[in-house]
Amino acid sequence: MRGVQQLADFAPGSGPGLEQLDAPLADVMRDTGASVGLLYLLPPGERVLQLTVISGVSQQIAAPWARVTVGAPLPAADAVRQRRMVWLSSQEQVARCYPQLALVLPYEFMLAAAPVSCGTSVWGALVLLWPIWHPPQLSSCERDALDRCCECEGVLLQQAAGQGQPLLPADQPRVLAPLRSGRMVSGEAPAAFDFAERLPQGCCALDLDGRVTFINTAAGDLLGAGVGALLGSRPWESLPWLHNPLFEDRYRAAVVSRRPTSFTMLRPPDQWLHFQLHPDDSGISIQITPVPAEDAKPTMPWQHAPSAPEVGATALYHLTHLAAGLTQAIGADDVVELACDQIVPAFGPHALALLTPEEGRLHVVGAFGFSAELTEIFDSQRLVSDTPAVRALHTGDPGFYATFADLKRTYPPAVHKDELPACAVLPLIASGHTVGTLILGYDRPRPFPAPERAILASLAGLLAQALDRARLYDIKHQLARTLQSGLLPHTLPKIPGLDAAARYLPAGHGSDIGGDFYDLIPCGEASAAAVIGDVQGHDITAAALMGQVRIAVHAHAIACTPPGETLARTNRLLIDLDAGLFTSCLYAHLDLAHHRACLATAGHPPPLVRRPDGHTEILHMPPGLLLGIDPDAAYPTIEIPLPPGALLALYTDGLIEAPGTDIGDVTADLVTCLAHAPHQAIDALADTLLDHCATPRQDDIALLLLRATGPHKAIRRAGLRE
Repeated sequence: MRGVQQLADFAPGSGPGLEQLDAPLADVMRDTGASVGLLYLLPPGERVLQLTVISGVSQQIAAPWARVTVGAPLPAADAVRQRRMVWLSSQEQVARCYPQLALVLPYEFMLAAAPVSCGTSVWGALVLLWPIWHPPQLSSCERDALDRCCECEGVLLQQAAGQGQPLLPADQPRVLAPLRSGRMVSGEAPAAFDFAERLPQGCCALDLDGRVTFINTAAGDLLGAGVGALLGSRPWESLPWLHNPLFEDRYRAAVVSRRPTSFTMLRPPDQWLHFQLHPDDSGISIQITPVPAEDAKPTMPWQHAPSAPEVGATALYHLTHLAAGLTQAIGADDVVELACDQIVPAFGPHALALLTPEEGRLHVVGAFGFSAELTEIFDSQRLVSDTPAVRALHTGDPGFYATFADLKRTYPPAVHKDELPACAVLPLIASGHTVGTLILGYDRPRPFPAPERAILASLAGLLAQALDRARLYDIKHQLARTLQSGLLPHTLPKIPGLDAAARYLPAGHGSDIGGDFYDLIPCGEASAAAVIGDVQGHDITAAALMGQVRIAVHAHAIACTPPGETLARTNRLLIDLDAGLFTSCLYAHLDLAHHRACLATAGHPPPLVRRPDGHTEILHMPPGLLLGIDPDAAYPTIEIPLPPGALLALYTDGLIEAPGTDIGDVTADLVTCLAHAPHQAIDALADTLLDHCATPRQDDIALLLLRATGPHKAIRRAGLRE
């Protein structure tokens, strides 16, 4: 096949047929010159993109993005959600649009993400990276190649699903070996080896996974290790003095950006070495030269301190990535989802369980990889029992068990319920108190050296703070929702001759509570009052004042006070309360017997009127001051006909306001939407208008629709009495 790459590592558990996806990815990388390719699949009915095929970068570097939720602030998710290509032409643009991504990959590169689709179905996403020397825009040929790849992958996935054999992601992504652009002539390899051996400088080569694939004798001497000990290993893992975030960071920078880089480090006790890294699509060539001490300019001062914990750059990047994600987690469910999606692929465990205390027991709030039987055991531990999870909760001390035998020695009642020999049990401590326990299971014995324990402790601390904050938010959110629902009508009253529907949508930020309100009040057999308003602010104070305004208007409506007088009296009440908040309000009295309405406004957006013939317009009303400003303010009224079939739409400004838009244009669009809305039940019409509202929404929305219907016997009786 054209440019088909051979598998360097065939991932365990790779599903049958996934190899069909290799050739289109290889073709698009060759045709566009992309240095990195990532193919994600979106299994039917799921909301998580799973990394399925990788080319041009190691699985280790791609681990933080092995699973991407469709709602995540990342290019692949945006491409799927918005069904469009995302193009990032600079590091500055990456930082501006995706700060979380820029935090983890602070290197120069260009990126395109596009949805993999067929017809109306989206099957995944394609992500390509280019070195920074690529032109700032994709050429038409490159764009066509990208589109062909997405279409080809989409057709393959849809055809497989249609045949009852869907291509599902494997446990681990397939890592494809790069195409080699150079030629190899018979006898050339020995000559190249002899050439490198004769050089006085150290030479070595790393593959994209960071492992040494070639090293000459001079390099081994300079590094202080034998050639055999270094081949096949990662230098920062095999040489203690190279276990420095600087070396791994420069390796990552070279792989991602495909740009040469260099640095100078001290090999203890007194040998300074200068490293020059030259990357391409197959790996990195490194030149190592000694530097006299008097000429050395260290890239990072390095004091050899064997007693200090040493942490690899990859772990630090994963921690940074998780920390950035947790800052965006709002509720406890978000924290649990991030924990399951990021910790397992990035930090090495095979399974994870997150437990919190509740009603005298530990309860599993999220789990991944553990058997159902073991998860059930975790979920039923009493807080007075002696188990690793409960002990970590009470003492705040972590437990590290390299093998099941270690766990058995510490807790003799332990029974091996799965095939995971090692585990770590970590307390989740936030603000000085333990909020839960994190259990990590590993599929092979694990010694848990000091640096790894430090990393896992940091990981638990991040989770604990996010979980504590999220649970507090959930409590406040529920309190706010309860208060809001108590201040607004639970249902609208049934009024003869009138169809009504109401909607309330919070802005979705802060405490999720605001000052928007509405009401519909029966005023006799053939009349009703409708009110809608908006108290300044989005907090408990605004909601409390909103409740007082609604009660005051309700009382005046029952007393059949005219609209203008109702607003004037409510205005004086607000000034007497001295709340310091202003309120907009629109009040309408509906005379259903005589098919007319009388309205007054206090600085509120004008209502929309749709006539029985479908003609729709904005109802221009005499202005009135906001409530709570001038105790002597007057509120003039206007009277309009309201024949059967006519509709009034009352709303708050959240329906028509959005950043960067003109409120007049948006209102005109709303008029058009209402005018062209098909004849439908009034509840369906309310949903239609909400779907049309301005986005992104940054304010609460209240909507009240009122449609006059045919004469009712109660209305006829009221008309006869008059």
